[in-house]
Formats: sequence, C-alpha cells, structure tokens
Amino acid sequence: MAIKIKNLTHKYNEGTPFEKVALKNINIHIKDGTFLGIIGHTGSGKSTLIQMFNGLLKPTEGQVFVKGIDIHAQNTNKKQIRQSVGLVFQYPEYQLFEMTVYDDVAYGPKNLGLEGDALKKRIEQSLRAVGLKEELWQKSPFELSGGQKRRVAIAGVLAMNPDILILDEPTAGLDPKGREELFGQLKKMHEESHLTIVLISHSMEDVARYAEELVVLYRGEVAFKGETREIFKHRRDLECIGLGVPQVRHIMDELKEKGMDIDSDVLTVEEAADKLVQYLERGGK
Repeated sequence: MAIKIKNLTHKYNEGTPFEKVALKNINIHIKDGTFLGIIGHTGSGKSTLIQMFNGLLKPTEGQVFVKGIDIHAQNTNKKQIRQSVGLVFQYPEYQLFEMTVYDDVAYGPKNLGLEGDALKKRIEQSLRAVGLKEELWQKSPFELSGGQKRRVAIAGVLAMNPDILILDEPTAGLDPKGREELFGQLKKMHEESHLTIVLISHSMEDVARYAEELVVLYRGEVAFKGETREIFKHRRDLECIGLGVPQVRHIMDELKEKGMDIDSDVLTVEEAADKLVQYLERGGK
C-alpha cells in the first residue's frame, strides 16, 4: 500500500473563533502503482489532503501511513518520507531558481549526498523522463515556455527518486498542446516505471482519460471513491455537488435520453466515436 489515510480530520485555527474543519473523517487507501485522481470544487479540501501525504501538515485527528509507516509516529524519519513522496505544487515553475535547467534538477539529489556519475545519471534520467530535450539542459529555466518550466519542476522532484508523485493541477495555465504533452509524459512514466501518481485536477476530461481511480471530495469529506468509470456513472449526484462528468459523457447521455439506443458509458471522445460507429453499423438500432 503506497498511502493509507485512517480516520483523518484536520482543523485550521483549532480552538479559536476562526476554527475551520478542512477535512473530516477521511479514509483512503492508495495502492502501489495506481494513477489516482482527486476532484472536488474549490474549498473541498483537496490541497489540504495532499499536504498530509508527506507530512507537510499534521492531522488534528487520525493517521497517515506511507509504505506502512505512520509518518507522525515518534521515531519516524520525516526526511526519508518526503524523499519517498514527491509533491509538485500548482505553478511549480515559481520555485525554479538555479542558473540552468541542469543545475535546478541537480539541487535536490545533491542535498541527498549524490555526486559524480550517480548524480549525473539521476539528473539525466529525470530530464529524459519528462521529455525535455538535451539542447535545453544548459539554458536558464526562465527562458523556457510555461510547459517546459513545468517539466523542469517535475524533473526536479523526480530526481529525488520518489515512489509516489503528487501533482496539484500540473497543467494549470498551459495551452492544449502543452497539456497533452505533459500528460503524455506522465502516463509514460506511470506505465514504464509503475510510479504511483496522485493528480488533483478541475478537468473532468483529464481525470477521465488518465486516472484509474478517483476520490471525490465535498466540503472536506469523501463523497465518492472507486474506479473512474464507476464514479462517472453518478452524473446526477456529481452535478448536485457542483461537479460533472466529461463533456462527451454528458453528450452521450443526452443522446440516449432522446431515444438513441447507444451505450453512453464512455470517458473519452475516442470511446464515444466507437460507440456511435457501432450504433450506425446496426442501422441506428
């Protein structure tokens, strides 16, 4: 088990007139090698939750286990836990600071004590994993495009060799091409390295295409959790809490409600196209 959250509650400003319950009685199991999506409207507790995963925040109640270790137990090495759980915040390019891309990615593993060939190998593997061309490695990160900066920031986290990669809106502000390229690289890393990935996103299309499982938060509580396809079958319930389903699923549901005998259980445009072709091949029956 990569991460286990048990009976977790978190309150900000506890015991003051400004006390706010951000998370309430959360129970989540994230299996090794899973691509998990976390969705919910603004203020639902998503960002608070992921900061629990590597100990940046301590729960008011409950426990957090990473690889079976209670990260807030008295003898737990939190530094080691944070190496295992790589967290990439929204707009991570604002954290870039070195003179070159190569040096920025090197910063973390250098602090772990890596040097020589081991350091060089770790940096180059990380930069190649995010698809950043070698011709850019000696450039200033501030000369790069938004999508390229995002890749540098993710490479810097990967260079710490984490078992779990957590991404908070990694494609925010990117154009469609940049989004597609970044997600393509994340999918490739997930499949080839069996990396556990946790993705926060407001895009139902993105989580539908890439996440195998979903956790839906609503007002600090888990409203739904399970396989992505099963979660998106609850279209009406999701709409009641201010969310929705991928637009293509909505369209297919509407066509079905208007009398077309089609299977609306789709997550992507490609799946919808296949279902419509099957419908037409049956002569619209």
